[in-house]
Amino acid sequence: MGEPYYITTAISYPNGKPHIGHAYEAIAADVIARFHKAMGRDVRLQTGTDEHGLKMAQKARDLDLTPAQLSDQMSQHFIDMAHALNVNYDVFLRTTEPRHHTASQEIWKRMEANGDLYLDRYEGWYSVRDEAYYDESELIEGEGGAKLSPQGTPVEWTVEESWFFRLSKYQDKLLALYTENPDFIRPEARRNEMIAFVSQGLRDLSVSRTSFDWGVKVPGSDNHVMYVWVDALTNYLTGLGWPEKTDAFAKYWPANLHLIGKDIVRFHTIYWPAFLMSAGLPVPRQVFGHGFLLNRGQKESKSLGNVTDPIALAETFGVDAVRYFFMREVAFGQDGSWSPDAIVTRCNAELANSYGNLVQRVLSMIFKNMDGKLDTFSSTEADDTLLATVHGAAAEDLPREFAALNFSAGIEAWMRAVFACNAYIDEQAPWTLRKTDPERMRAVLLTLFMAIRDLTIAIAPVVPTAAGKVLDQLGIPAEQRGFGALGHAGWYMERVATGEALAQPVGAFPRLELPAEEGASA
Repeated sequence: MGEPYYITTAISYPNGKPHIGHAYEAIAADVIARFHKAMGRDVRLQTGTDEHGLKMAQKARDLDLTPAQLSDQMSQHFIDMAHALNVNYDVFLRTTEPRHHTASQEIWKRMEANGDLYLDRYEGWYSVRDEAYYDESELIEGEGGAKLSPQGTPVEWTVEESWFFRLSKYQDKLLALYTENPDFIRPEARRNEMIAFVSQGLRDLSVSRTSFDWGVKVPGSDNHVMYVWVDALTNYLTGLGWPEKTDAFAKYWPANLHLIGKDIVRFHTIYWPAFLMSAGLPVPRQVFGHGFLLNRGQKESKSLGNVTDPIALAETFGVDAVRYFFMREVAFGQDGSWSPDAIVTRCNAELANSYGNLVQRVLSMIFKNMDGKLDTFSSTEADDTLLATVHGAAAEDLPREFAALNFSAGIEAWMRAVFACNAYIDEQAPWTLRKTDPERMRAVLLTLFMAIRDLTIAIAPVVPTAAGKVLDQLGIPAEQRGFGALGHAGWYMERVATGEALAQPVGAFPRLELPAEEGASA
């Protein structure tokens, strides 16, 4: 196996069903994981659900359920979403699992042994929805003068006995971390925000609650449960078998990438590294705070009636089309907008008309005019130029951009190579060559066959099912579908030597249509 690569999503809070933001993050994480696997790395992808806290307790009470019953019901929706979106995770971690309680209590004991926990009284503003404490200076004014968190959520004045973590002790260490590891927080705007926040001074953090009991018990203080972020963040260790000395922990920690939404960057880049430093554990290599996915420019909310079921979206347009659109349309790290008509327009123009049509035309002509047979051919400068263009995009440009999490730029480079193939086929006109120069027709079609193979391997992390169908039709063995195969010069002759003819092709990228109700309003 290759070099280890450990990527995690944020664990989702299951007090409601999955929404488009959960889908966006899960898809992006899966694309990253598949990309690194295709690059030959030993990848581990972890996701899961964050099931403790006051919100879950209140929701369960409203539904006349126990918190455990609600957790069981709701976590299944997130598992179903991952499967529906072809998210190939290695671990789905639920924070209600006994092993997670053990891990959370162990990190607590280590922070306590380091002198970083003390018992005191908490008085201050708390947002139930954010599961976060806020200083008075951070609050904003809502309607009627109501105090709101920086996220616009209601806050309430809370007074209770609490354990505190000496976060203030780690201010200089955190700033040193950011300076010495400039890629620890990405994108740059998030990094600058966190540096500014820490530089203003850190106050010690309340890390336990006594007003409810749905959570991990504090060791030695059974009337306290851990603040949900101590519990939740520890999931990244639990999934590796920590605190046991497992092979998985030794291999994969520290994590290469925590992929999260921009609204929880503070917890992952201030609280989490401080907890780990206190516990004597290495900090993750990188935290990336992606932007929000807006529905026609608006954030989805129940009050606006624009909340999207991601499973239904995938059923309507196809999983690969949804994955492609999200990775292509949005500059990763920034907010982006989506709509059904935008999905249809983008995927029809690029996947169906440009790439899918290219594949179908070429394979159909090889099947009809060459009996599906592959053979040697003499190339011209035009053929070599096209293959060099395609290889550069597939083996160099797209991997470079994907490694930097610049997905839209990587796919843009891939599309330029697709356009080059379409320009080449129009210029060479193999349908005319069939009558005037059959040998040249063969060379053109087989050049395009080679180009399609490179293009398909490159885009497979984004559209794995459709790309797999194309590679099956090309007769490319499973072990030759990674990026390493793009540098394998002898692959074509090996393919020819099998003597296998291409079957009549089946389209892998159908054109999309708007649902009737969307078409009527568009």
